[in-house]
Amino acid sequence: MVPKILIIDDDDLVSASLKKVLLKIGYDVSTCLRAGEAEKIVADFQPDIILLDIYLTTHNGIDILKSLKKKFASIPVIMITGYADVKIAVAAIKSGAFDFLLKPIDLEQLKFVLDKAVENLRLKSEVSRLHTLLEENELTKEFFGKGTKIQRIVTSVEKLAKSADTTILLEGESGTGKEVFAKFIHQKSPRANAPFITINCATIPKDLAESELFGHERGAFTGASQKTKLGKFELAEGGTILLDEIGELSLDLQVKLLRVLQERKFYRLGGEKEISVNVRVLAATNKNLEEEVARGTFREDLYYRLNVAKIYVPPLRERKEDIVYIAYSFLNEFNKKFGKHVQGIDAYGVELLKAYSWKGNIRELRNVIERVMLLAEEDELTDQHFSFLIEDKDAVESGDEKFILQIPSKGVKIDMVLKILIQKTLKITNGNQVKAAKILGLSRSKLRYRMELLGIEVTKNIN
Repeated sequence: MVPKILIIDDDDLVSASLKKVLLKIGYDVSTCLRAGEAEKIVADFQPDIILLDIYLTTHNGIDILKSLKKKFASIPVIMITGYADVKIAVAAIKSGAFDFLLKPIDLEQLKFVLDKAVENLRLKSEVSRLHTLLEENELTKEFFGKGTKIQRIVTSVEKLAKSADTTILLEGESGTGKEVFAKFIHQKSPRANAPFITINCATIPKDLAESELFGHERGAFTGASQKTKLGKFELAEGGTILLDEIGELSLDLQVKLLRVLQERKFYRLGGEKEISVNVRVLAATNKNLEEEVARGTFREDLYYRLNVAKIYVPPLRERKEDIVYIAYSFLNEFNKKFGKHVQGIDAYGVELLKAYSWKGNIRELRNVIERVMLLAEEDELTDQHFSFLIEDKDAVESGDEKFILQIPSKGVKIDMVLKILIQKTLKITNGNQVKAAKILGLSRSKLRYRMELLGIEVTKNIN
């Protein structure tokens, strides 16, 4: 669908010129020459993006911005201002503007800002659709991320899921979403309407592990005075069982599990009757089971029986393109949970999230978004909301090179860190703001906004 842009500017020559340019780029464009009619035209035209001049003959552009954000909060508004009006543009950003463009408008800069706005809209739309599906308890391919790497994995998982019996081993660091992948496999399999049972092998007391897996008869051990208890395998009859953290299972239980995988039969603890079971077994681990086999802590025959098909779930740091998408998904979740109305994350916050190492992966990202959303009172999250992530010199990375940031023992204000970062980048580019903005992953206007806030002068040869 072609994005719709509304230009609010009472200078008909400027409006006509901008409209001509935007139509050539491929947008659907409408104009509003009377500022007093802005809200009505927005309601009628329903634009995806608004371009709003700060200086209008009869109205203050910032007042119109505030009014529009109250009634049409989800529409990104890009302000247009003169080069000398950066302080006013800063006020516009604080009032909810998505970005601002400096006159005379540079075509390349215009395209850059509009592309970012369109991407922001696309991301919000996808996340909203995703949560609608999740409320219906249906996992989709999009849930795992939009990056090529993760989508290739999801496609492979979807193919493997079609088999009703194939055992699958999910490997990956803690917090990467292995259990969610297991649930996805179950939902896409012929067993989807039967039970999906998860058991975490790392959290079961050793003396109760066999009972948890296979159940027990009354009197089988001290404390087993109640009636017969069904184990997880029986509870999963006809469906799927996930053995999470399989590497923590004791060697004696590994032997019994191997028999179940081979013969689909077992005995309850203390029982004499052999029980047949029809389940699909999935296993997950954050350990390298081949190394565990070499150490003698995991049975080789069980490893090969589990490893019919292996899926490696990569850590978040290996798929940074998914970080923002997943973060927005959690933002949407906690908006509903906490009754908030946070619209998004600004460019600085996005860059910080992408740079962070995420040792706890998706689980850590979810915890961070929950913490920030609990405390946030603003409509947009910024880098300052996430400043606590900058903990030590190894906290953030940039491409193949680490961005080393040494925090003094007495601490440092985030504004000072940003000021030094921008100054050093400007020094590298010999004061060229366009190049500096590109290095920092910002629009030139956003860089100007930060420079104004931090009191950084626009000079060449910054030392």
